[in-house]
This record gives sequence, structure tokens and C-alpha cells, in this order.
Amino acid sequence: MIYNGYKITHKVVFSLLLLLFAVSVSSCSPFNVDETSQNVRPAETEPAENLIRVGFSQLGSESKWRRANSISIRDALTVDDGFFLQFNNARQKQENQIKAIRGFISQQVDYIAFCPVTEDGWDTVLKEAKDANIPVILVDRQVSADSSLYTTWIGENMRKEGENAGLWLEKILEERGKNHDKINIIELIGTRGSSSQLGRSMGFDTVCEKHKNWVMLDREDGEFTTAKGQEVMSGFLQKYDDIDVVVCQNDDMAIGALQAMKDAGMDLYGDEKPIIVSFDASRQGLEMVMQGIIDVDVECKPSSGEKLAEVIHELERGNQVAKEYYMDEEVFTIDNALKYVDERSY
Repeated sequence: MIYNGYKITHKVVFSLLLLLFAVSVSSCSPFNVDETSQNVRPAETEPAENLIRVGFSQLGSESKWRRANSISIRDALTVDDGFFLQFNNARQKQENQIKAIRGFISQQVDYIAFCPVTEDGWDTVLKEAKDANIPVILVDRQVSADSSLYTTWIGENMRKEGENAGLWLEKILEERGKNHDKINIIELIGTRGSSSQLGRSMGFDTVCEKHKNWVMLDREDGEFTTAKGQEVMSGFLQKYDDIDVVVCQNDDMAIGALQAMKDAGMDLYGDEKPIIVSFDASRQGLEMVMQGIIDVDVECKPSSGEKLAEVIHELERGNQVAKEYYMDEEVFTIDNALKYVDERSY
């Protein structure tokens, strides 16, 4: 590996980063919506007639990225900005989201927005919303349902993210003179069947398939969480002796995987450390990029709330909106992470 200069001085930093992460995920939710609630409860006060009523179902709070996404929604859909927001946390269960959406329909909200926990299984409830003349806006993830059943989608190009990760790996292997070597890869995927998992896997596989010397040893669902990421990586380390590249579909799983490697006695700053590819580019992820622990972090922006508010205002004016809105995203390495890390709030 190319980061030997960090070998001694930053081992303590990595341990502190892991400790800080453990503290942060065990602390209370960073904003004052009820993230534990599975149900849509009637509003304690009726909204003023001039406020736009929005029912929003978040798929869960499984990661710092997801919590930052919820903060973005809350900050954008405020009373001061003309909104009355009803927020629901589905706790990673599709049945909870469907129940929440039906609750929003029965309460006759003006708009329904949600981050779908998985791509399939939405046709029936989306048709119910359409029959009730309530526009539906998808946020972050996509669905496989008929596109006429929702108004628009706001989010990230997951397939491009996966492809960017593969292209970076292609480039770095060539720079290190390993473009013809056998490269053993393992992948910690996110929630299986989610659009983020499907898109990132598909994009990375597009590049992977061009290289006969790249071998995908295994891929397993790490559920986008640190604990599951650590568990999955521990299993991989017991199963495989020679791993060249570890692809983690978010920073939380990458942190778990790195902890498993550390527990197994691996030197995370040594020449034999696998290349670590991660996604999200959270503040902690970028800090680990700067330390040379994570080699590349492909950005996935959680700040879709402002665009959601903008789109709703356009619809309120009777204007046409696009069917898709993509967030701008970067690819971070040790060369450019320092420039962006301080602006990260998540």
C-alpha cells in the first residue's frame, strides 16, 4: 500500500474514530422528530389552512447518512417555509411504510414523499394514492412500479456511483502495476433489493466484467450497518485467505469491516492491507480517507430536502416538473478529501 507514512502516527486516530462512532450511534436522535415511531399519528395541532401538508416516510435510521437525510427533510419542510410535515420512521420494514402511506392518504395530506426500503411491492399502495389524487414523490431510492403512479424522483445515481468506484479501482491498479494481476474482491452490499444496493452492484459489475483477472469471491448483505458489516467481514476473513479489495456499499459497513480486520490482527496501515472502497463520503469516512485507511469514498449526498421543497413549490404553482432529479456527487481520495471534510455535517 502507499500510505506507509501514516503507519505509526495514525493508529491511535483510527481507534479514536471507531470509539467516536460507537458513541455517536448509541446517542439520541440528532433532531426532534420521533425516529422510533412506526405509526402515523394524528397531528397534535391542526395545520393552518395555508400550509402545505406533507406526509414523509423515512425507511429507517440505520446509518449516519440516513439520519442526515432525515435532518435535511425536516430542515427544508418547515412551517416558516410553508409546510406542515408529518414524519414517519418505518424502521427498515416495508409493511410499516405501506401502513404509513395509507395513513397519509386517510389524513388527506397534500403530498406524500418517501424513501422506499426496497424496489418492489409498491404498486397497490401507490395506486391508492393516485386514486386519492395525492402526488407521490420518491426520495433517495427508486421503485420498480409503474412510473405513472408517482410524480417524480429525487436522489442519487447509484449505478454511476458503483461505476465510478470500479473506474477508480481500474485506475489505481494500473498505477500500481497490478492491472494484469489476479485481484480477489469481496463486497459488503447494502440492504438486498434496495435501489442503492442494486445500482451500486450493477455499476461496479459493469467495470468488473471488463477485467477477467478481477475475481468476485463473495458478496453478502451487511444491511448498511456497522454491526452487520463487522459480522460479515469477520466471516469473510475466516473463509478467504487472500483478499485484495474490500468494497463496502456505505461508510458504516466499511467501519465495521475495518474493525473486523483490526480484531483479526491486520495492520490497517501496512502494505498487505486490502484496498478499501466505500460509499457515502460521510465526515468520518472522509477522515479515514485522509488517514489512508479507506482508499476511496464515492459520495452519496443526503441533502435532498431542499430539492424536495423546491419541487413541491413548483407543483403548487401548477408547473411541470422533471421525472427525475439527480444530486451532484464527487469521488474522494487522500488527494482531495481535506478540501471537503470540514463542510460535512454528517
